[in-house]
Order: sequence, then structure tokens, then C-alpha cells
Amino acid sequence: MLAVLSLSVLVSVIPGPIAAASLGFDLDRATIPQLQRLMDRGALTSVRLTQAYLDRIRTVDKKVNAVLKVDDSALAQARASDQRRKRGHARGPLEGIPVLLKDNIDTRGLTTTAGSRALLGAPPSADATLVSRLRDGGAVVLGKANLSEWANFRSTHSTSGWSGVGGQTNNPYVLDRNPCGSSSGSGAGVAASLAQVAIGTETDGSIVCPSAANGIVGHKPSLGLVSRTGVVPISLEQDTAGPMARNVVDVAITLSVLQGRDRADKATLAYPSAQPTDYEHALRPNALRGTRIGLWRLAGIDKDVDRIVEQAAATLRTQGATVVEVDLPYQAEIGEIEFPALITEIARDLPAYLRHRPQAPQTIQGLIDFNRRDPVELSKFGQELFEQAATAPSPSDPTYRAQRAKATSLARRSIDETLAAQHLDAIVAPTNSPAWPTNYETGDAYILGTSTPAAVAGYPSTTVPAGYAGELPVGLSFITGRWADAKSLALAGAFEKANPVRRAPRYLPKV
Repeated sequence: MLAVLSLSVLVSVIPGPIAAASLGFDLDRATIPQLQRLMDRGALTSVRLTQAYLDRIRTVDKKVNAVLKVDDSALAQARASDQRRKRGHARGPLEGIPVLLKDNIDTRGLTTTAGSRALLGAPPSADATLVSRLRDGGAVVLGKANLSEWANFRSTHSTSGWSGVGGQTNNPYVLDRNPCGSSSGSGAGVAASLAQVAIGTETDGSIVCPSAANGIVGHKPSLGLVSRTGVVPISLEQDTAGPMARNVVDVAITLSVLQGRDRADKATLAYPSAQPTDYEHALRPNALRGTRIGLWRLAGIDKDVDRIVEQAAATLRTQGATVVEVDLPYQAEIGEIEFPALITEIARDLPAYLRHRPQAPQTIQGLIDFNRRDPVELSKFGQELFEQAATAPSPSDPTYRAQRAKATSLARRSIDETLAAQHLDAIVAPTNSPAWPTNYETGDAYILGTSTPAAVAGYPSTTVPAGYAGELPVGLSFITGRWADAKSLALAGAFEKANPVRRAPRYLPKV
């Protein structure tokens, strides 16, 4: 239960700027259900909540650099939400809740850049489908989050969290460390309590990695659960948008609002008619009891990760799960063919999006030429992936088609066969190693990551904080079969409740 404290008590128990004196509670720990109860009682308004987040963006984000632009209409949206609530016309479970959007998601009235200065012209004329669903659910669009430019698919030597538009986003736990993945501003922004929820996108790791590296919860949905219409693509074979928040219940509530069929996105027409629509309802504290969980350790790569995984395994057993050691097959083969398939797919899918942005370059080659002329775009790293995409094989090329078919098949088999052989409910794995120092000379220093099987298969994965390597968070991923998003969230939620390790960042300059 969220406690409403007097200011004198508040100052003594809640450190630093997370304590919003105008609200009377710890913003970092607040959940959407708690906030809704306060607003229903009249103890809080969306205007006050939105203003608290705007104040934090104005102050705290000077260190983190997670927010590209605030929506000037945010307070007006919040006032309209408060009026709806007073009249008994609340739109949905996100009524009055401030949400940040990754800046590759089309948003009415706000420029959508994918981090590239080539897209700094006129804003899109309409919301992405998922943004319309958020507004229909009552959410307040707070602004746009920085990202790794072009969702980290421009250079073989890129540094996550940097874009030509926004510069470098920092990890709020240790500011010289990297926020990871392309949804870096979404992850860092939520961790720093700059919004209650953020929306990220993932092709392979770009929701789960920044969530884990920034000590928050992220859900990579089943492919087709959330519309991609109006989202700047890499590959429609793997891309999905998903929610990121400081707790599982907020992620579950947001996914319930995001989910929906869209005739313009054929993938969304495939999900089962019996698919749950209320993921909060699926959360149960005892969800791990009686389950069989496969533990994919990837041991020996990072000693802190090994320690945290061992502790997580003990927690799972304490909660009534049987833990079975597993090793997912086919990973080397998937890694060899995923990348060349993505090169062909961005060459196909990105120009199709650019046709809706007529003031921008309309081809990959046009983007390459723009970057060569621009004084900022190539200042940190190159555009080798764009250059490869400019001469990529056609989507009808037999080699490409075989690569994509094999990659998807092997990724699904790696999960399905492991689940079936051991009669498992889910597979858990360390999401990634602790955040590395940001370094433009060496680029990203990925040491350990487990996002690929679910990403290439189009299966759900939920990462939840599992522990810390000193000051740096480490996450645990819960991977389930296709369309089993509710199970993934329920198991992650039960683990979160049994292992409430998350703590607010301290914005240390270095360690």
C-alpha cells in the first residue's frame, strides 16, 4: 500500500530528489494502481503528477540526458484527464499516467527522428497506432525519449544511447556507464523517475537490455501483439514495441492497453482470439509454485552475473519452482544468419516508412549521403550497416529467404524444444552483463546477452531486476513460448515480489 506521508516524515525517510514534496510520496516506488487509488480519492491529480515528472526532467535529466523533447501539451492533457475522472468518464487503466515514447514512434505534434537529424523536418501527421491506444487508455504523453540512432542499426561500431539529435544518454546508476540498447532513453528515463512508464522498441535486445542495465522491468512482447504501424522499422520480421517501467504491474497494465489488432500490421491479425487482454489480472504472488523453470546460466563469462544467477535460482526454488539446468541449442547458427537477413529487411522496410515522411531522404542511399554532408552524424562512428543495406540482396533473393526462414525456425526450435524436452513453464537467463563504460573509440562492449532466441523467434521475454554488481544492476529474463506473455509476466512478477532488490539510482559520476 502506498503511504501518504507528511512532509516532515517524507524528508527523513526518502533520500534525494525522488521524494516529490508536492506529492507526499516516493515517486520511484509508486505503482499505477497506487496512483489511481490516490487520484480516485482526490488525494492526487494528474496535473500534480505530470508536473512532478516535468520538474524532474527539468532538473535530474541534466545528468542523464534521456528526454529529447517534452510535449508542450502534457499539462493540458493532464487537466483533461482530471476533468474526465471528475465526471466519471475515465478512459482506462492509464488514465492520467505520464508516459514517455521512444523517438522512433510517430506522435502527433512532436517530431519523430529515430535520433537522426535527417528526420528533423515536419512532424508526422498522425499518431502511431500504439500511441492512439495509449491516448484511448487515458495516458498523458509526456514527451519523446532519446535512443540509439536508427535503433542502433547504422554502424558496426556504434555506441548505444547516442544519437545525432540527442547526444549521449547516460546510465543513471553510474553516469559514465552505458544505458545499453536502442531504447536507452526509455530505460534511463524510467530508472531516473522521469516518467511512470516508457515505451521502447526491440529488434534484438533493445527493450530487455536497457531495462536490465538501468535496473527496471521491460517486456518484449510476442511479435504481433502490439502494432508497429507508425514505428520507424529495422525489420518487420522481428520488430516490436513494448512497455518499460519500474515494476511488473505497471508493465502488465501498459501492455494491456498497447495490445490490439491493426489491419495495417498483418502480424497483429495472427494472435489467438483467446489471448488475455488484462495482464494485471494474470499476476499472482505464488505464480512460481509448482512450476518447472529452465536455467540458462551462461556461466563463466562474468563472476558477478554468476553470483546473481545463483541467488536467483535459490529464490526460484524457495518460491516452489523446480529449477532445471538447460543450454539452448542452435545459437551459433542463428547468430550467423540473423544479421545478413536484417540487412535485407531494413533495406526493404525503412524506405517504406520514409514514404510517409516526404521531407526526409527517401532511400538508404539518400540517408547515407545526408550523413556524409552533416557535421554531426558521423562524428562518433560510421554508417557501415547503412552502406551494406544500400546494396543488400532483394527480399525475393533465395539466399535471403533461406536465411530468414532458417533463423526464425531455429530460434523457435531452440525455445520450443527446450521447453518440451524438460516439461518447462519458462526459461530464465541473465539478461546481460553489467553496464560498460561509454567509449566512442571501442564502441559497445557487449560481454553477455540472451535476447536473441526470443527476439528472432518472436516470443515474449520479461526482464526484471535480479541484483547488483556493485552499483550496477543486473536483470533476469523470463522467456516463454509464443503468445505466453501472461505467463512470462506472471512468473517475473512473482520473482520480483520474492526478490525486491531494485533501488533508485544515485547518479554517481563513475565507480
